[in-house]
Amino acid sequence: MTPTTHVHRTAVVAGAARGIGAAVARRLAGDGLADGVIDLNETDCADTVEAITSVGGAALAVATDVADEAAVTAAVARITTAFGPPTVLVNNAGIGPRADLVDMTTQQWDTVLGINPSGPFFAARAVCPHMVTAGWGRIVNMSSISAVGDAGRVDYASAKAGLIGFTKSLALQLGPHGVTANAIAPGFVVSDMTRASARRLGLGFEEFRHRAEQSIPVGRVGLPDDIAHTASFLVSPGAGFVSGQVIYVAGGPVD
Repeated sequence: MTPTTHVHRTAVVAGAARGIGAAVARRLAGDGLADGVIDLNETDCADTVEAITSVGGAALAVATDVADEAAVTAAVARITTAFGPPTVLVNNAGIGPRADLVDMTTQQWDTVLGINPSGPFFAARAVCPHMVTAGWGRIVNMSSISAVGDAGRVDYASAKAGLIGFTKSLALQLGPHGVTANAIAPGFVVSDMTRASARRLGLGFEEFRHRAEQSIPVGRVGLPDDIAHTASFLVSPGAGFVSGQVIYVAGGPVD
């Protein structure tokens, strides 16, 4: 389907205060998109917004708990008013605390499942009508290599595996409307989450990073810009024949 109007693109990037989300927002701004930057705290998004606006881009920070249905709907409405209807959505917000199964509380399970799969559902539902109207759209959901199994995080692994099924289902449902949906599954990426993992294991981050590098075929860990580059491709007009896929950005094959 050819888009009826496709002059100015607006992106919604959830979980964009720092790390991967911030890198994605900056990269998409460089690609010419106006960015609605969503995270828990508006102040935390200040660096992302500044990095974009200081070089002439357009960005708006919106404080939003992605597990709150009404808040996500309101955030998308505010971004639409500021920049126009969004036709690009990157769902990056997520958490992944570690706990053995017997030690995991029901609250932790509910929180992880509430943020990781529910947030993308709320955002996609809010943005989807704009994409269908435009006859064009791109959805990128951030999964993880943990989706194939993670002994220390059964909640996180379950959520990220579910997000893959969600992505493939969106691709089937929205494809006839000119909308693609894909998932990125990062491996070890330098981030707050991997730093927290190092602390939990009682390791310095550089030692933790060095150990990870030994098992990665390309001989290095990932950086947020590695993920941003992949997201940039997936939301580009040229990626219109790529949909329902899981792109493992992990420095090697993932079983």
